[in-house]
Parts: sequence; C-alpha cells; structure tokens
Amino acid sequence: MNDVSVYYGMTFIALILTFGAQMYIQSNYRKFGQIANRNGITGARAAAEILLRNGITDVSIQKGGRTLTDHYDPRNSTVTLSEANYDSASIASVAVSSHECGHVMQDKMGYFFLRLRTAMYPIVSFSSYGGYFAIMIGVMFGIMDLIRLGILMECIILVFQIITLPVEFDASNRALQEIEKYNFLEPDELAGARTVLRAAALTYVAGVASAFLQILRLVVMFGGRRRRDD
Repeated sequence: MNDVSVYYGMTFIALILTFGAQMYIQSNYRKFGQIANRNGITGARAAAEILLRNGITDVSIQKGGRTLTDHYDPRNSTVTLSEANYDSASIASVAVSSHECGHVMQDKMGYFFLRLRTAMYPIVSFSSYGGYFAIMIGVMFGIMDLIRLGILMECIILVFQIITLPVEFDASNRALQEIEKYNFLEPDELAGARTVLRAAALTYVAGVASAFLQILRLVVMFGGRRRRDD
C-alpha cells in the first residue's frame, strides 16, 4: 500500500467518524427533544435551579441562537442555552442545560482539566490557523523544519481535545446526578437523558480520533516526501 492510498484512506475514515458522530447526536437530540418531560421543566428552569441550589449566584443564564450551540463561558460567567433548549420542556433540553451547569460547577470547584483546557485555549486558537499556514509555507518553499513545526502545532490541538474528554464526561456525570437529585425527570426519563449526553460525548471521542488521523496523515504524507527527497 503506497503513501497516497494511506493518505486518502485516513482522510475517508476521519470524515466518516466526524459525520457519523454528528448524525448520531442530531438523531438522538431530535428524538428526545420532541418528548416533553412529565414535570414540565424547561432547560432554563433546570439550569437556574441547579445553580441556585448549589449556591451559585454570580452566573447568568441567557438565550442563544442555533440548535446545539449551548455552552458555558467562564470568562464572563454565562451559560448560553440555544433557543430550543432554553424554552423547551423536553428531556433533551433538561439534559443539555444540566450538562452546561456541570461545567459551571467544575469552574467553581477549580476542576483541574477545565482549568488546563481554559489555559490552553489561546495557544490552541493560534495553532488551529498557524499549523496549516506553517505547513503550506513549508511546502511552497521546501522548508521541512517549518512543516514539522506545523505538525507539532496540530499535535497541540490533539492534546487539547484529549484534555476535553474528561471535562465533558465529568460534566455529564454531574448533570445526571443533579437531574436525579432534584427530580427534574421521572426515573424512566433518565435513560433518555443519558442517551443524549452519551451521544454528545461521542462527538468529542470522534474529534480526538479524527485529530489523531489528521496528524498521522500529515506524517505519512510529508515523511514519505522526505524519504523520496533523500
């Protein structure tokens, strides 16, 4: 098997992993986003109660825009819930909003991996653009050291995504504990919340796998070129 076939093979696998994970979460989110929870708890109410009952009064909850854009921003202490999750009293909306509050709780207790991820974010933001720019310039002018620098910057992104895994899994575990503790969902509805959160976690696992394949693809591509040059 030559380098070209390996290169395109890994590209195809990365695309399948990414696409498959996105389809899986969207499918489960749509399913449980259409099932109203029997207690009538909206995403906004679930988030507000979790924060209040944990003594967190300095974090605001706001309505965002597009579906599945929910996030917690520790820089301005804001939980942003997509419009559907903010207003909806579905199983999915409670699961997602509680997950974001899980990140708030991590922030307040100084959860190590969240702090590490936050500290790395400026470097990763630069690397996401700088890596391929360095590789492109290195290819144009035949500078292997610049190509290696670009690949190293892509490795930083991979490390960031690996660190994200425990952050997301821990936030989901916290979310399920809070949902059960405050009886937001009935016992038989908890399985749906677990499915939604498991599907969301899978996208991060797929992201790690895709990032690894991307780096491996670059190593195969430019490692082969170096051997030919030698």
